[in-house]
Amino acid sequence: MSNFIDEVEVDFTSGTGGSGAVGFHREKHVPRGGPNGSDGGKGGDIILIAEQHKRTLYDFKLSSKFRADNGVHAILNKRGKDGASIELKVPVGTVVYDVETGEKLVDLNIHGMKFIICKGGRGGHGNLHYVSSVRQVPNFAEKGEPGESRKVRMELKLLADIGLVGLPNAGKSTLLSRISAAKPKIADYPFTTITPNLGVVSIADQTFVVADLPGLIEGASEGIGLGHRFLKHAERTKILVHVVDINPIDETDPITNFHLIENELKQYQQELFDRPRIIVLNKTDLVSAEELEDIKSKFADFGFPMYAVSAAVGTNIDPLLFAMLEQVEKAEDEAPLEVNLVVKPKVVEDEIHVVKAQEGGWEIISKKVNRMVAMTELTNRDAVRYLHRRLARMGVIESLRKAGAEEGDTVYVGSAVFQFTDQA
Repeated sequence: MSNFIDEVEVDFTSGTGGSGAVGFHREKHVPRGGPNGSDGGKGGDIILIAEQHKRTLYDFKLSSKFRADNGVHAILNKRGKDGASIELKVPVGTVVYDVETGEKLVDLNIHGMKFIICKGGRGGHGNLHYVSSVRQVPNFAEKGEPGESRKVRMELKLLADIGLVGLPNAGKSTLLSRISAAKPKIADYPFTTITPNLGVVSIADQTFVVADLPGLIEGASEGIGLGHRFLKHAERTKILVHVVDINPIDETDPITNFHLIENELKQYQQELFDRPRIIVLNKTDLVSAEELEDIKSKFADFGFPMYAVSAAVGTNIDPLLFAMLEQVEKAEDEAPLEVNLVVKPKVVEDEIHVVKAQEGGWEIISKKVNRMVAMTELTNRDAVRYLHRRLARMGVIESLRKAGAEEGDTVYVGSAVFQFTDQA
């Protein structure tokens, strides 16, 4: 069984921040020392890094759950230690989606790109942070911010300069073995290639990468056969080389076969269909010179650069390679430069909603408010009062009042339950 894995689902959880400390300065000659509780340590992040030497997502099949370390709680005037982050290397070409929303989070398509998939929670503030002119001796501290949890789907779309497409048994694997050092499995029956193969081609002191993509069949754009699983790899290529068997063993028509694959490309994605194309008429050693000229004249009508070769024998390979190189260099010249290797998660504005709860009472829906409540020591009366004042400044209390909340009504925030009151 092949270990080529190109799609996995993974659970990530970053570390929770350490809690702040409640402390007061104590020294022999300082009888009235003030608050000096320190902050907790930050929770560890989970970071994805694009690595060009990794080829599959197989490691994530073996282990699909990752949790970073929590931050350490502060001790009086000693700040808590930050939790260790986790850095995970993924192949260049990995696209990450949020399973819950379906949103594409990042496309790690450059070697060295980094993306914080789950940010560690902030360490809670110690009571030193809450000193003010009206609150000179705060006896509460903040709990650490919860870490983030996210289930993602990671898809690997191979990054290659050129993708070889065509029907099964068109000779793509043979061509790849002829033009590069790649050693794909080759046999005289369809579907020899069931995983993509990459080969590095060297010519005129230049190199480029060619991907031998598994043979497509009619209905591939709808998921039939290998379908979407390998059409997506073609998305990442700059150039498509359509390999056509001009002497099919099943005696089908090469022109009809060509149209079949072209139609699947178009049905799958118009942008992919519009990619620059080279037609390779393969297995010229199996037809007469007259038959070859007749076939070439028919394919000339499509307007693409065309090369008649024999991958098995090695006929006319160099002109094809120079044409490939020329197309790759042209595509690179037209491509925009990408220089940002650190991708930051999108900041989504958090809206606060007040709705009627199914259990009766009211529910506050807001990630920010949930986070504030989770970081509050709810058994500490002063901490709860401080939370109430913060919610009032944010307009949450007024929103509850406008929604119809009355004194003593039950209010739910995440897993916490409060009684509504206007008074802090």
